[in-house]
Amino acid sequence: MSRFRYKAIALIICLSIPMLAASCASDNVTQNTTRDISPEASVNEDELSEAASSLATVPDSSESTSASLTDIEVPTKEVTVSFVGDLTLTQDVNVHNSVCFDAVVGSDQDYCFKNCKDIFAADDLTLANLENAVTERKSHAIKQFCFAMKPENLEMLKRANIEAVNIANNHTKDYLMEGLSDTRANLDKYGIIWSDQNYVATYEVNGVLIGMFGLSNNGTASQGYALIDQLKGLGCNIIIASCHWGVEATYEPNYAQKDLGRSLIDHGADIVVGSHPHRLQPIECYNGRYIIYSLSNFCFGGNNRLSDPDSVIIQCKFLIDETGGNCVDYRLKVIPYAQTSTRPGNDFCPKPYEWGSEDYYRCLKRLEWSTEDE
Repeated sequence: MSRFRYKAIALIICLSIPMLAASCASDNVTQNTTRDISPEASVNEDELSEAASSLATVPDSSESTSASLTDIEVPTKEVTVSFVGDLTLTQDVNVHNSVCFDAVVGSDQDYCFKNCKDIFAADDLTLANLENAVTERKSHAIKQFCFAMKPENLEMLKRANIEAVNIANNHTKDYLMEGLSDTRANLDKYGIIWSDQNYVATYEVNGVLIGMFGLSNNGTASQGYALIDQLKGLGCNIIIASCHWGVEATYEPNYAQKDLGRSLIDHGADIVVGSHPHRLQPIECYNGRYIIYSLSNFCFGGNNRLSDPDSVIIQCKFLIDETGGNCVDYRLKVIPYAQTSTRPGNDFCPKPYEWGSEDYYRCLKRLEWSTEDE
């Protein structure tokens, strides 16, 4: 946790001027918390010196007497956000067998997230990438894979305490623009916050306003800048960018990812969270902010067998300056997960890797992360 220190003389002046002004005020005047000091106003240097001396000798009423005027911490709030990767809570339209998502999960709304719902319940917000349409329509695009989730299965997200999703990706239009409209309407119906590259979203917790937007595979920096500016205009204290980018089945970000992610940070995003490669990619600390290039899949019904089951939950603890409302510091916690509880195959039930196991450390290595960084 960062500490922010003010110069002693600045604090003395700020405290002394209201004290001196108050001594001249009438008892019948209500004291204001802020005062306009004109350039012509003067303060006697001897009085200021005397006030500073008396202030410095006031005994500390707290248990510790070691704190000084140069060791004052700005009041802060903490907000914890959990991030997970791709959720595809259905199977491809052409797949119907005994090991597909619908056959395994059935109507059990608690099944998929039973091993992580407590983590999500303990944070302030959980944000995922929802990579399927949410519609009952039958007409779909002609492409290799098409995913449509049953609207009633959004209850899975509600029960798992997943409050928000990004829908800027290459599968939310699988059932055409009508399916996208259904997706947005169904998410609204179930009270799940969504954002994409056309619409931002906000979520308030403990007086802190969190802003979110997404960029799909073809998203541009200029689109991101406009969305960041919109969230700034709404007074957001934290701005999260979800980017669906990169090349599938790759473990390293490409130049385009790096350029876009860094540009979004430079323009005011507090964190950039990536998806789409279906693999873990490194975490980069850039200008004091984090870019998570790929979280991989988390619960992915698009594959009955997994060529790489590694995944993570990443929690970000944001530190908000209560006086200015800005995000002034944050730290990450990485929780390695498998996308399935059984291997080989995929049972669509993510499970944490055992701490210290080979699987656990492989996830950290792919993220280029160490528990010492937390």
